Amino acid sequence: MAEVITMLEELRDITPLTAEAAAARFAAQEWTPGGKIRDGVETSWDKGSAGGWIQTFGGGAVSVSFFVWIRDVDESGYFDDVEAVYEQGEQALTDFLPEIEESPLAGHLIEAEVTEADRDEFIKLKKWTLDGRVLTASVIQHDTDLPVMVMVVLEEPGAA
Repeated sequence: MAEVITMLEELRDITPLTAEAAAARFAAQEWTPGGKIRDGVETSWDKGSAGGWIQTFGGGAVSVSFFVWIRDVDESGYFDDVEAVYEQGEQALTDFLPEIEESPLAGHLIEAEVTEADRDEFIKLKKWTLDGRVLTASVIQHDTDLPVMVMVVLEEPGAA
């Protein structure tokens, strides 16, 4: 997903990363706003088959997330074969990782340790630091009746 890689490159240049600055970069890259405004900032964006959103947390922490693959639950509200969907998500992640690792970001990525908390939260993931920020590419399902997604998340830690 070239749109996501381009946005990650754009966001890397923002110091410190703020919701306002991230929203300005989404707009400049011609992502379509989704109409979810929080604290005066558009937080939901779409371009092509990718979606992005901005979240803010206490202490100045900011997270910019992208979904690059999504599989929604069946009509029943669940997956008939959740393991098969997880495998599809893992393959989509495997197919997407080279786009990150062979992008202009590659020279700035340092592989980060995957923690036990990460393993509990994600189905599969790869994690790096990027100029003091955390970049995570993962397969995730937040709850059994929610979609399985391949996501890329850039997190700016807040003040401790």
